[in-house]
Amino acid sequence: MRIEPRLLKGFRDFLPSQEAVRKTLIRRLEDSFASFGFEPIDTPILEYTDVLLGKGGGETDKQVYRFTDHGSRDVAMRFDLTVPFARFMALHRNELYLPFKRFHVNKVFRGENTQRGRYREFTQCDFDIVGTDSVSADLEIITMIHHSFEVLGVPGVSIHVSHRGVFNRLLQRHGVAERSEEVLRTVDKIRKIGRDRTLAELSEMVTADTAAEILQFVEATGSMSEVIDTMERLLGEPAPETAHLRTIADALTALGLADRIVIDPSITRGLDYYTGVVFETFLDGIEAIGSVCSGGRYDDLVSLYSKESMPGVGASIGLDRLIAALEELDAAVTAPHSADVLITMQDPGLLTHYHALAATLREAGIRCEVYPDARKLGQQFAFAERKGIPLALICGESERAAGTVNLRILGDRTSLDGLGTDAAVARILAIVGGSA
Repeated sequence: MRIEPRLLKGFRDFLPSQEAVRKTLIRRLEDSFASFGFEPIDTPILEYTDVLLGKGGGETDKQVYRFTDHGSRDVAMRFDLTVPFARFMALHRNELYLPFKRFHVNKVFRGENTQRGRYREFTQCDFDIVGTDSVSADLEIITMIHHSFEVLGVPGVSIHVSHRGVFNRLLQRHGVAERSEEVLRTVDKIRKIGRDRTLAELSEMVTADTAAEILQFVEATGSMSEVIDTMERLLGEPAPETAHLRTIADALTALGLADRIVIDPSITRGLDYYTGVVFETFLDGIEAIGSVCSGGRYDDLVSLYSKESMPGVGASIGLDRLIAALEELDAAVTAPHSADVLITMQDPGLLTHYHALAATLREAGIRCEVYPDARKLGQQFAFAERKGIPLALICGESERAAGTVNLRILGDRTSLDGLGTDAAVARILAIVGGSA
């Protein structure tokens, strides 16, 4: 019986052209992370459920893929890379040093409703600093967000920054701190559900006056300094958390990044493990697609798994949502072609020679492949063009005897004949710009 090929909802296959773009973005991001001194790690897709859901939050718990395995263990698939990282730090503390800076790029899984740029299997690109609660670490994460989007060549990036501690103080001032989780989750949805609906939902939790002041707080606008002034006015006084934000704002201004940063009190982050600075990143003109990079400080998260305090701060770039946003902005990243040269198959008797030529090109840093069958040159050229390969190398018995090859530039159909191997390598590198 033939099985119908089909995919689960929210899961995708990636064709070579799509996966090449993803790999290109990941390579650039990993290079950016490494340039700041961050190091790579990896963790399992599966975790014990009690380990994974120790601090996930109500909505997240409902989205987790959870099952009993063959050993009757209650296990779940990771829904993000932050909670597994907290477990990782507690388990490997004696093998590491503090502060520890990591990056982790991998797939995570959430059984949520699919929509534009949001899937049930998706890739996160995380970077964190654990072991320090300094303002320097918070500042470095923000500057690395900016740097990462710079190296990706993404236009019009706006990084919105706030502080959960300031919001918590506001709720305490109004005597509704015990409703903080509900209020935070409601405010976090303001971009999705709008002001009126947010006000209506808040009014069901707190008094109308308190709901109105919460909205006044989250809707504060102006320069970074002006927004912090508004925060302090609504709090009734300056606070350590607003002073923390001022230090960050002053540093970002001195670094020339003020035009990319917005102090935005509406940023609260729905997950309840955030305790300090929080941030979300939007692309200008397409804010409705949501944040493409989010995160914050989570000073208490590792304490779920360890007696040792390990304050942390980090962020995560949602690769799939970012790609969807870039496509909508018509700013998609172009991936390199799969190879620079196709070595055509003229004579099966020269099989070893063709593969020797390929080895020589690869030693020179040129990406190449050998066509496997002796077909008409037109068919082999068409194959190369379909794959985006710009050059074809041609060698028959007469060229092999003479120690030469012919090089075909497929874009303009011109040929360079009778080249020695060294000359061919030099011409290929000149044509492809040495980027092979």
